[in-house]
Amino acid sequence: MGKTTIGIDAGISTTKIVGLKDGNVISPVRTKVSDRASLQAALGKYLQDNGIAPDEVEKVMMTGVGSRLVNDELFGLPVHKVEEFVANAMGARFISNEDHMMVVSMGTGTSFVRCDGDDISHAGGIGMGGGTLQGLSQLLLNTDDVARVVQMAETGSLGQVNLLIGDISDKPLPDLPMDATASLFGNVHDTATPNDIASGLICMVVQTIGSATVLATQGCGLGKAVMIGTLTRLPQCRTIFKEMEKLYGIRFIIPEYAEYCTAIGAVVSKG
Repeated sequence: MGKTTIGIDAGISTTKIVGLKDGNVISPVRTKVSDRASLQAALGKYLQDNGIAPDEVEKVMMTGVGSRLVNDELFGLPVHKVEEFVANAMGARFISNEDHMMVVSMGTGTSFVRCDGDDISHAGGIGMGGGTLQGLSQLLLNTDDVARVVQMAETGSLGQVNLLIGDISDKPLPDLPMDATASLFGNVHDTATPNDIASGLICMVVQTIGSATVLATQGCGLGKAVMIGTLTRLPQCRTIFKEMEKLYGIRFIIPEYAEYCTAIGAVVSKG
């Protein structure tokens, strides 16, 4: 039996920790850290909770903006750093078994990494993501608790906030059904409730990311997008992306452990 390798993705808002042993993912967790001490404490708790002794760890692979908190060791263990976009791609390849795809990291913002076999390159990004959802929810709903916004959206109606093709045409337009979105928040009714607004905010963020994914993927001649990151936990993702698959012929894949993909990618990279 081999030793365990630890992967840490220290992001802007959350940090993910995962172990990998003999090709198997071990109990991924998410936590918040603010400095090196809290990061070390989080790693120590992860090891203790999973019955992993420090001498059973081969090394720690680290990525994300928070990796600047650490030099070359953590909890007495050697630390190796991996460039985040490489970790995104390597993690997506590992958990999806795909080699030719656009890797879309849905975090505080959204990044696009083109993965064509071993040819990996950063294709760009947009400033739309979980940070947008939290900020606008605070402004419009007086909460930045995404779990609360998701709960509110369950009983919200998009018809109270979005302008649909059916609102502007009595017939479907070429390649666009009557229930396709013509304008996000383009038809806000006086009777719109906070739950309707919550539904509209989530739709706006997810659909905008989906549309950017379609353009980026088609522009690179790829037919698949592997969606990773914290926002993939939103239940609306699967519904909205499924609708976009029908419209644009792009396959959206949300693999197992999508939220922890970058941490997993750090582990399986050659860093």
